[in-house]
Amino acid sequence: MGSIGIILRRPPYGTVDASEAVRHALGGVTEDMDVRLILVDGGVNAARRNQDTSGTEYMNTGEGIRDCIEMGVGVYADKISLKESHIDPEELEEGVTVASSHEIAELVRESDTIMIF
Repeated sequence: MGSIGIILRRPPYGTVDASEAVRHALGGVTEDMDVRLILVDGGVNAARRNQDTSGTEYMNTGEGIRDCIEMGVGVYADKISLKESHIDPEELEEGVTVASSHEIAELVRESDTIMIF
């Protein structure tokens, strides 16, 4: 069909942006689209492993990220954003690709449609 780049800039909790980005990514891949979920700024926190959301109303975005990867969504975390958020790449869900700013720009350029959360 086409390709879609979904950019998540906001942290996973406090708004519905992260869960909506994951939901749209999963929806796109079920419609046979080439989906890229691009995590920048606070959005890189969505890919942290072992998130504890018990006692909150929020979905565990780590589980959503794993679902995306299992269904064929390319998930990319911006290297600079990881550094600024003090996240080691080893702390990310398995299958998340750490990408440079240049690589992120190329993913965006190659996408037919962009959504920003």
